[in-house]
Amino acid sequence: MKANRLNIFKVSVLAAALAINPVANAALPWFGDNDKQETPSLAPMLEKATPAVVNISATGMKENKQQVPEIFRRFFGQGGRPQVQEQPFQTAGSGVIIDAAKGYIVTNHHVIADTDEILITLKDGRQYEAKKLGSDSETDVALLQIEADNLTDIPLADSDKIRVGDFAIAIGNPFAIGQTVTSGIVSALGRSGLGIEGYENFIQTDAAINSGNSGGALVSLNGKLIGINTAILGPHGGNVGIGFAIPSNMMKNLVNQIVEFGEVKRGVLGISGDNIDAGIAKAFDLSTTQGALVRQVFEDTAAAEAGLEPGDAIISINGKKVQSFFELRAKIGTMGAGAEVKLGIIRDGKEMTVPVTLRESKGDNIKASSIHPALEGSELTNGETETGQPGVIVKSLDKRSAAAAIGLQQDDVIIGVNRQRVENLADLRDKLEDHDGIIALNVVRGRTQLYLVIR
Repeated sequence: MKANRLNIFKVSVLAAALAINPVANAALPWFGDNDKQETPSLAPMLEKATPAVVNISATGMKENKQQVPEIFRRFFGQGGRPQVQEQPFQTAGSGVIIDAAKGYIVTNHHVIADTDEILITLKDGRQYEAKKLGSDSETDVALLQIEADNLTDIPLADSDKIRVGDFAIAIGNPFAIGQTVTSGIVSALGRSGLGIEGYENFIQTDAAINSGNSGGALVSLNGKLIGINTAILGPHGGNVGIGFAIPSNMMKNLVNQIVEFGEVKRGVLGISGDNIDAGIAKAFDLSTTQGALVRQVFEDTAAAEAGLEPGDAIISINGKKVQSFFELRAKIGTMGAGAEVKLGIIRDGKEMTVPVTLRESKGDNIKASSIHPALEGSELTNGETETGQPGVIVKSLDKRSAAAAIGLQQDDVIIGVNRQRVENLADLRDKLEDHDGIIALNVVRGRTQLYLVIR
């Protein structure tokens, strides 16, 4: 997986602890029969839910570059170029059946990225080859399909209704040892700015999640899917009680687009902004310290058409509160182009609702040669630095390219051209078109800023 997952409460320990507290007891499902003493148990719910969680084993080929020894360069004229060999690799993870009739399985993009063969193993031991219907690296969601009878799926919960403190159960295949269930609570909502994905709005949980749980299910006490486990935070890839899941509503929006188009047609609003905090709330005389402040409205965008203005405070989407600009960006970015949304805003101290029809993202991931010849060999996408500053991320890079020659590296974030701010791809294109001479790119690399010169 990508980071580390949360503290484990074994079900038996949880039940024993809560049995002491009659108030907490009321929150647990109460199962048993008339002939035996009744005890709280998750077993009946899990018997229905666990058949919908599958193990995934995927294989593929990846390039492995090896430096040519000096003796070969001298005698065989290799020119010092590294040898490129393809080597097989294998990944393991989890998935969730969300439509038994159609055989749809959701998992993480990183579980099946660049793989050629995907094998699904059901809880009952049956195995099927899966077809990849589509995936989205920016949100780490992928949709697979198998042809099989007698499948079990998990009903989806409304993830916008879950609360911090709700019980959560993680089901997956940690360390490829077989299906495992752990339990905990929802520790936080709307987690973002972690640099794990391009669009982040995670559910945080302390249900134990480890490597191999990627793509598995995070379910509620009534057996409904509230999230897809995707990342862990902690040293050495082990569980330390901090895990993250993609909310089910966010996943559903993406899956619907993949089913309809074979890809994600990302909706865009057309603004840049900041998280509202106490300082911004005071400066703009706002009654809230949560939400997104509109810093700039770009021309010919959905936001401009809807009449949004710099200084507007966006506090809700479709009647549901927004905690930060990151959450706004993630929710908008996972809604499809053409989606109609209602933004709750505060303008000049007055609350109002603004209807917006999202437009399709143009060039969200593009080959940079179309922007400037010196950037050839890199793939660029809109994104942010680790501190949340908008810019253009170098998503991938050919190390023998023109872009590499000027000093660009993968994961660099371009934030300026000749001391002028750059916030997105359109911005970068415009700034570069305005300069014919020497160009200085302001780049953020990790937590360091530097300038790269294009002559």
